[in-house]
Amino acid sequence: MSIRNRLAGIAAPEVDARLAVDRIACEGRGVCSELLSPAFTSDEWGYPIVHDEHVDPDLGVSAIRLCPVRALRWR
Repeated sequence: MSIRNRLAGIAAPEVDARLAVDRIACEGRGVCSELLSPAFTSDEWGYPIVHDEHVDPDLGVSAIRLCPVRALRWR
């Protein structure tokens, strides 16, 4: 894992890692829905609807990194 990922709090996903959304922190900007479609879609206000928590690890790391309010994490 790179130092950048460690500093950003992005741990390398485990074998059965799932991507979770912090619904309180989320502001509904839709970045995750754009990157992780069709596993994530947006409701009419832009908040994510999670259809499948198991996403491609590379896309998941990108979504975590690009989320403007850091509302995504591995669990």
